[in-house]
Formats: sequence, structure tokens, C-alpha cells
Amino acid sequence: MASGVDTQNEWLHPGGQYVISADPARMDLDVVHGVLSQSYWSPGIPREVVRRAIAGSVAFGVYATGGGQVGFARVVTDRATFAYLADAFIVEAERGRGLGKWLMSVIVEHPDLQDLRRWLLATRDAHGLYAQFGFTPLRAPERFMERHDPDVYARISAS
Repeated sequence: MASGVDTQNEWLHPGGQYVISADPARMDLDVVHGVLSQSYWSPGIPREVVRRAIAGSVAFGVYATGGGQVGFARVVTDRATFAYLADAFIVEAERGRGLGKWLMSVIVEHPDLQDLRRWLLATRDAHGLYAQFGFTPLRAPERFMERHDPDVYARISAS
């Protein structure tokens, strides 16, 4: 489904109405920050943190060919063994058009993200989408640990 590859970093939607770009310079930081700062997984995230997160990831933007950015996802990876899919969204006005599925197909087919031993992600409500791309519940959740700081963005903003 990721067909329509123009370059290694740009994909044209089969209908021609959207394009995905992995060019970080094309990202609309206002859109990405606006959505992420209101999301359930990163409420209040500072704009500078979003900028640094994009810079440290393989980032994908979804754009209407005649308009602005309508989606985003990023992959934190060493490009050799591991990837963590993060911050994926399609803006509400553009949902229901298959863009999330198309974005995922581009991500999993990206040349820099092949032959990785493990992918991880966290989601509250999109299990069905990610299952279509081979994601399953953790086989051994007792092996995984986390260090979670839910108030970090509030502390950053206060300083």
C-alpha cells in the first residue's frame, strides 16, 4: 500500500490527494506540537521537546497535497536492531480516510527500518490498526520495565 514512492523520503497517496514525507524540514511544528500537547499521551509537552524529539527520530509527516500537515508519526531507532513507534496521529478532520493505515505501511516499509529485531509501541485505542502490521501484546510483559515521569512537562514548563 506504500506504493507511489517518489524518492526514499516521499510517498504519494494512490489517490494523489496526500503525500507522506520523511523530511524533518517539512514538518509543521505548530501542527505537531498543537496535537501532541493536547493528546492523552503527552499533555502539555513543550514545543522545544517536540522539536528535539523530531530531530532525534525518523519522522513522518502526512500532508494534503493542496494544504498543510494532517498527520505525523516518528520512530525512535538505532536503525539496526530496535524501533519504538511514537506520537502517531491523523488530525480529527482527516480521520476515516485510511491515512493511518497508509502511514503505517510507509513506516514499516521504510528502507532504514528493515530487519529490526524488535518494534514497540504503546496505544490506548488503536490496537486493531497496529495488529494489521504485526504488532501483538507483549509476549513476556514481566520482562519489561519502565521509568515513567508523568509530570515532567509541567516541571519543564514551570522552570
